[in-house]
Amino acid sequence: MNRSNLHTKWSLVALLLVFSLLLAACPAPAAVGPATDDTTASTESSDSSDSSADESAAPADAMTTIFGETLPEDAAPYDEQVYRTACSTTANQTTFDFQVSVYSRYCLGDVFNDPLIELDKDFNVVPAAAESWEVGDDGLTWSFHLRPDQVWSDGTPLTANDYVATFQYLADPEHAWDFAWFYNGVIQNWEEVIAGELPKEELGVAAPDDLTFQIVTQQPFPPLPGMMKFGWTLQKKALEEHGPYYNSDPATSVSSGPYMLDTFEPGKLITVVANPSYKGYRPPRIQRMEAIYMDPGTEFSAFQKGEIDAVGYESLSPADLELVLNDPVLKENYLRHFGDFRTDYLLFDTFNPPFDNLDVRKAFAHAVDREAIVTNVYGEVKAMPAYAMLMPGFPSSSTKGELNEYQAYDCDLAKEHLATAGYPDGEGFPKLEMWLRDEAPALQAVFQAVAASISQCLNVEIEVSNKDRKVYTDAMNAKPTGLQFGAVSYGMDYLDPTNMLGIWVFGGRHSWKNDEFDQLINEATPLVGDPEKRDQLFRDAERILVDDVGGIFIDHRWQGTLFQPWVQGDCIREADAIGIMGEHWGNDSCVSNKYIEKH
Repeated sequence: MNRSNLHTKWSLVALLLVFSLLLAACPAPAAVGPATDDTTASTESSDSSDSSADESAAPADAMTTIFGETLPEDAAPYDEQVYRTACSTTANQTTFDFQVSVYSRYCLGDVFNDPLIELDKDFNVVPAAAESWEVGDDGLTWSFHLRPDQVWSDGTPLTANDYVATFQYLADPEHAWDFAWFYNGVIQNWEEVIAGELPKEELGVAAPDDLTFQIVTQQPFPPLPGMMKFGWTLQKKALEEHGPYYNSDPATSVSSGPYMLDTFEPGKLITVVANPSYKGYRPPRIQRMEAIYMDPGTEFSAFQKGEIDAVGYESLSPADLELVLNDPVLKENYLRHFGDFRTDYLLFDTFNPPFDNLDVRKAFAHAVDREAIVTNVYGEVKAMPAYAMLMPGFPSSSTKGELNEYQAYDCDLAKEHLATAGYPDGEGFPKLEMWLRDEAPALQAVFQAVAASISQCLNVEIEVSNKDRKVYTDAMNAKPTGLQFGAVSYGMDYLDPTNMLGIWVFGGRHSWKNDEFDQLINEATPLVGDPEKRDQLFRDAERILVDDVGGIFIDHRWQGTLFQPWVQGDCIREADAIGIMGEHWGNDSCVSNKYIEKH
């Protein structure tokens, strides 16, 4: 199959794309997410964990066998395994490494080393760079046992000392890591080191031997293994010799992951090639990956010409998506998935008028016609209506509409609440400005529709204003808040209810306080040994959140990727336990599981 002429060279994919809209049929959350009280894991849960432990890369002319793994029968020869993707010219990019900056990474990042754990397609925590882990008798000391024989591309063994140096660098106040909040309240002495009150050597991390990396938590914290999906590492030696940006130069870049930096032309092209020294858990079927810089608005056109092998949902305009869904071949290769279980919602300052009045908040909640907005503005292939924070399918989520009544669209009820608050038919209600966080036009349209729904129902005036991201974030995080009324989204950072619900605990990003909610979250988060009770505590907390209208929940976003028919791999073409295909968040092995079909 020739990539240069997509329209004449499509080949039908044998697997049928499954769009599972019957989420009521989902299995219980414990079956979808990791068991919340698991404290151990072993390589027995990963069939391919040792597939390349003692193998080096086979020469390209071997065609079918690489890194000790035989390519699928329908795969092109290894020297033809080239995957091309788009890289946005509008993104702010400064590093390849998550541990240097989370929000300013170059394309094709996270392939120069492996995380300690990853998530499989059913969101179970499974081994990655660590082959097993357990928590000590104190309930605080977690030991992650690294796979033996992992090595950096310069021949230096990968050891637990790399992880210690990395985590100490993360906490160094001179680093000012943009994800530093992630470990607040989790790792012992984290906040004190971040604040410069303790030296980084006092951070709760250690390497008792070369293959054991230890983390000491502030309190019992069952979700820690899942958080180690972000447990990437820098090389200690390179960090000391060249500084944190060593991977931005092919001359100093070093990799313990499946790929190495080959060429780097910022704003033009990035290429990585399979690392011949790699001995980890995700051997690369793709021999070479290329990230081609282009404007996001041109990606679909480049895809149609066969110049790139995939395009993400965020780069598909409504017109593009309509074309995709009306074309049998394109539709079959648009693979929808949960992404990061992202929820769009409204937030407000509940400590000052008018939103300090619960009836005002309930009026606004019942004035949003989510069904119409998702159907007519967002599109059902991109979102589903939301009545709570947790997307159905996420651990402890409501999968049968148990919480819908608290914020369901009911204009008459909304008017009653507003009248009770002292604003009959909107009389005397102040004009509002709904802030957006530098949203793209498609999402601006969604929130414009939300504002219109509220305005039309309640006879109130709302202006929608799209703000600079930093201006918005600074206002939201200010204490007291500088954000009276706004719209924002949040997606999971690790697969546990404490992540998605914990952001609503008082003192975080929201100006809302409910003592009972805080108590339930604080009791559930460290609870070990009783997963059913832990689950129920989170469910009870979410009910309080939606009833007290800490936020108004608009939609849960589906994500998706449009692939060329020649891009194969069970990580994208085989469905998960509830019938959803596509790349799943946290399944880091998918980057090297894909392959190019012979043509």
